[in-house]
Amino acid sequence: MNDTQVANVRIVEQENYREEYANSVQVRVNLWDFFLQFGRLNQKSPTEVEISAFQGVYLSPQQAKALHTVLSQNLVQYESAFGEIKIDPSAVRTGAVQ
Repeated sequence: MNDTQVANVRIVEQENYREEYANSVQVRVNLWDFFLQFGRLNQKSPTEVEISAFQGVYLSPQQAKALHTVLSQNLVQYESAFGEIKIDPSAVRTGAVQ
């Protein structure tokens, strides 16, 4: 029998909590952490893109892997409900989602 109890989790939004829309995520990785920088991409011209970065978040490798798992599960659920999400392979660069 497993004696592990499940904790009740309560999320409390801090006074400076905010929600933003991001269509760009830059990712940097080192030995100790992952850094995700969120922003909004604006196509200025056919050859010029400007990204307005507004938030950076550091994650431990363990938390990054947990995020990967949760996102994967939610993407599977989303696609089963709404259909496949198509991404242009030329639009995805190593280390960044834009």
